[in-house]
Amino acid sequence: MSKRKFEPLASLLRPTSLDAYVGQSHLVGERAPIRQMLAHDQCYSLLLWGPPGTGKTSLVEVISSQLDADLIRLSAINSGVKDIREAIGKETNDMFSRRKIVFVDEIHRFNKAQQDAFLPYVESGQITLFGATTENPSFSINRALLSRMRVFVLNPLSQTELADLVDTALAFLSNQNQLSYDFETGVLASFIDHCEGDARRLLMTLEIASDSASSQISADITSQGKAVITRQIAANAMGVKTLNYDKNGDAHYDLLSAFHKSIRGSNPDAALYWFARLLKSGGDIQAIARRLLAIVSEDIGNADPKAMQICLNAWDIYHRVGAAEGERAIAQAIIYTALAPKSNAVYMAFKAVIKDVEEEPHYAVPLHLRNAPSELAKSMEHGLNYRYAHNEPNAYAAGEHYLPIALAEKRYYQPSMRGFEKILSQKIDYLKGLDEAHDDKT
Repeated sequence: MSKRKFEPLASLLRPTSLDAYVGQSHLVGERAPIRQMLAHDQCYSLLLWGPPGTGKTSLVEVISSQLDADLIRLSAINSGVKDIREAIGKETNDMFSRRKIVFVDEIHRFNKAQQDAFLPYVESGQITLFGATTENPSFSINRALLSRMRVFVLNPLSQTELADLVDTALAFLSNQNQLSYDFETGVLASFIDHCEGDARRLLMTLEIASDSASSQISADITSQGKAVITRQIAANAMGVKTLNYDKNGDAHYDLLSAFHKSIRGSNPDAALYWFARLLKSGGDIQAIARRLLAIVSEDIGNADPKAMQICLNAWDIYHRVGAAEGERAIAQAIIYTALAPKSNAVYMAFKAVIKDVEEEPHYAVPLHLRNAPSELAKSMEHGLNYRYAHNEPNAYAAGEHYLPIALAEKRYYQPSMRGFEKILSQKIDYLKGLDEAHDDKT
């Protein structure tokens, strides 16, 4: 009993073998890579990437134990390059020395210089580096280090795996406290749903609930040594639900991505859901509004020119009336954009133009399009034979060329046949007909 006062349940139940490890069967199951690695007494540098509570630290401890290796822990929060070098030491690869595994939790918090400090030790084989991260390593780990590590993805635990963990935890608590534990109907499912695949959160919540249930036994003469975790006890233990979110991390960009793709996919319900998730997770309304405007230019464009103004108006309303009513105005704009006709013609046209500007020669401006502010410029034929469109039939200089000669046949903007772009497409065809009629005459 005294031990539990100082060591959390999650720590007490930390597995000591792969057989006791819960979850990640794609890594530790039969013929899975980590089990095969240990079976052949091999060890290589690993990067374990997954959400909190998926067993990254436990897996590192199991591996180091089964390989009989020295495990050196480093904190990515308060360790500098000097600390890294001192912790690793200057031992050589003596054939009789034990394996040395250096484990860095939240390794993405190390800057580039700190990550580079590991390179010579990993390269020489002096250490095996294990890193754990909740962030996408493609963005948070420098390439030189990443190329020397094998990346394994850890997934949130399934409901079945969490239920197995509950059984193990209750058996341990029953043995520790000489009590039996039970759940009121439906409470266990609520526990598992609340934890969303996070084993650490599950065990912490279960520990709080079991302590509360145990304390009520002495006041209940009918309990007969059975501690019941009621709905009220469970609700108190679970507390307020917190959402997985980091405004500078993967969760932020994943939510924004789902929000963007829902609007592009013309699904207003999903778009509103991801908008609400962003808000309730503490997302910045400015970032959401900026993304909404980006969506309009990328995925709607001229198919509905009103969409841009509607989104700008919603953002303006938010600043004028405050969050409560302003969020509703942005929700209105989200529904409008989700149901607006879609076109990426502007996006594709501008992308193609940028590509040509970057890759093609910088062609000279045709003489008839050049500015002629002086007699010298005019004597050099700047602006010569320029046709002023307003003086032409239909205010259009049919057959005139405005692109450099080498690009004269390019057609960057290809409007869709949706929304207002259908009208723009008809206008382009009409102007093209005028050009062809002019060319036939000449």
